[in-house]
Amino acid sequence: MIGEDAILEVLSDWNLWGSFDVPLKSRRIYLGILKEFLGGREAVVVKGVRRAGKSSLTILLLKHLQELGWITVKDALIVNLEDPRFPSTLSSEDLLRIYQVYLKKLSPSSNHVVVLDEVQVVKGWERFVRYLLEAKGVKVVVTGSSSKLMGEEYASSLTGRHVDVEVFPLSFHEYLEFKGLALTGELDAVRERHRVEFLLDEYVYLGGFPEVVLAESRVRKAELLRRYFEDIIVKDVVKRYRVKHVHKLEELAKIFLTNVSMLQSLNRIRKTLNLSLDTVERFSKYLETARLVFFIPRFGFSLKQRILTPKKVYAIDTGLASTLGFRTAENYGQYMENVVAVELLRRKTWNPRIEIYYWRDHQQREVDFLLKEGGAVKHLIQVCYASDRDEVPRREERSLMKAMEELHLKHATIITKSYQEEREEQGLTVRFIPIWRWILQEAFSPNQPTKTKSMC
Repeated sequence: MIGEDAILEVLSDWNLWGSFDVPLKSRRIYLGILKEFLGGREAVVVKGVRRAGKSSLTILLLKHLQELGWITVKDALIVNLEDPRFPSTLSSEDLLRIYQVYLKKLSPSSNHVVVLDEVQVVKGWERFVRYLLEAKGVKVVVTGSSSKLMGEEYASSLTGRHVDVEVFPLSFHEYLEFKGLALTGELDAVRERHRVEFLLDEYVYLGGFPEVVLAESRVRKAELLRRYFEDIIVKDVVKRYRVKHVHKLEELAKIFLTNVSMLQSLNRIRKTLNLSLDTVERFSKYLETARLVFFIPRFGFSLKQRILTPKKVYAIDTGLASTLGFRTAENYGQYMENVVAVELLRRKTWNPRIEIYYWRDHQQREVDFLLKEGGAVKHLIQVCYASDRDEVPRREERSLMKAMEELHLKHATIITKSYQEEREEQGLTVRFIPIWRWILQEAFSPNQPTKTKSMC
């Protein structure tokens, strides 16, 4: 391990009491959640796809706590464990040494906060976190983007001593704020509708990774997205699971990104890639655990039916799909559905009781999303690229009506490009709503998770 002065030099470059001074854009909902969880006695585990903004969020959190007067600038320690000046192999004993240097040089109060950034690179980090929590009574935040944290392999080591926060790329509401359009309510959104719709088209194709959103040129955006893809494949999958068939893994990932919002037959993919079905299933699980993609199963009343039928695949960010997949003008509808799927997954993190499926009957009629909560089917959502009534395919409505009848639902939603109406037929009500309005209505909801607790 490097000496005390060298440790302090590294820490100084990443801490607010040192030389770190990078302007960051706020993400208020996550800040509210992190403040609430930090008020408890558990470690806060901030995880999610690589480059979603986890490290920036922790810095914003510490700045905000200082503004509130909960801590002083010296009461926050950030340890960037991927700094190349640290040894390539770190242990829990090394973490203790770093922490002791901080205590000696900064003399923080007992109310300090320790942030371990990219903690998955340290073997046995859980032991050090338990020491901080139990022996020192310290507030602890850990971040990580590898499949180890996404796979929750730490759960047994920190049983009952951690709460998880999954960070996604920017929601559309956050995207608008990053673009300088701060909307305080639905009336603002209606007034700015043309700009909102223009920015929605950008969002659907380029996604919401913060650095990509802030990049000036399309060339730079595409370069960043390709690099993110490579980092996820290499750092979060190949190294983590010791994958030998790297080229096949990349091909599988690109097949998924090309076919977002579509049913996936792993048996057909197995033949295309000349791999065993077991290998394709394992690779698919690795990619899902690393959060490059995720899968939504078919709704069925039996577990066997849900497991054995094909799943629909979605990218965690549509920018990855449009950059790494095979993109055509007809993809917009697929990307619209993908945006809705990610938004539903994000909302599921606020309410884990929600289950997300697609619905399909024996006549191949299909509804894109079925939401179940507490054992009951709550809602059906169809996504359709339509700007007026004539562009809504009749088959989409028929499938939705059939599912409503079968599941005894009186209301359902069709999310459109820009068409809005409410129609009633045979006692069943279908609401057509533009995608921008559907997303932003939830953002303006008073039920958003922003409650906070004191750290005392």
